[in-house]
Amino acid sequence: MSVRILVFDDDPLVRSALALMLGGQPDHEVVGEAADGRAGVEQVDRLRPDVVLMDIRMPRLDGLEATRMLHARSDPPRVIVLTTFDADAYVLQAVAAGADGFLLKDTPPADIVAAIRRVAEGEPMLSPAVTRVLIERLRTTSGDDRAESADRRLAVLTDRERDVALAVGRGLSNAEIARELFVSVPTVKAHVSRLFDKLGTTNRVQIAICVHDAGLL
Repeated sequence: MSVRILVFDDDPLVRSALALMLGGQPDHEVVGEAADGRAGVEQVDRLRPDVVLMDIRMPRLDGLEATRMLHARSDPPRVIVLTTFDADAYVLQAVAAGADGFLLKDTPPADIVAAIRRVAEGEPMLSPAVTRVLIERLRTTSGDDRAESADRRLAVLTDRERDVALAVGRGLSNAEIARELFVSVPTVKAHVSRLFDKLGTTNRVQIAICVHDAGLL
């Protein structure tokens, strides 16, 4: 099945470039483009995309608010924020708004394609540069007790769960973790689900933050 993609961006050149790049992929289909957040949200109702590529700064309705509106739906599309801005405030707001991924526009095309595939399969995706920004922001604003708290949370994990947590902290996908640990992808997914429960997290970024807070990476 093709991944149905809707592009939100107020720059027609960016929209055209993304449509051209993604249209050449056998498993991707760009079903529409929107020049502002309001028009894009309306198109989601009509076109039912699987993944939305979302710019942040757009007229009428910005990308962060559009992401919040889509995330509040009962069956929302996956949202990848694709922007020129890597400021920590934007990263934090995008994650809080419900974005499934955050990539910079200078990300190599092959990595954008891979990110879309991962997000379409239900795996959140943040570029390494963005993950570092997010982790550094949380580290510098939360006090010295974060390391102690992270150690306590990680202490309840089994050895294999700890291995998976470390791999998630390094930004590996489920398939990459499976190859590294010589297990199946469904087994990795099961471990990640248990990590959410045991660590009190809701996404892979929070797992990565916990691992980094504990000083393990």
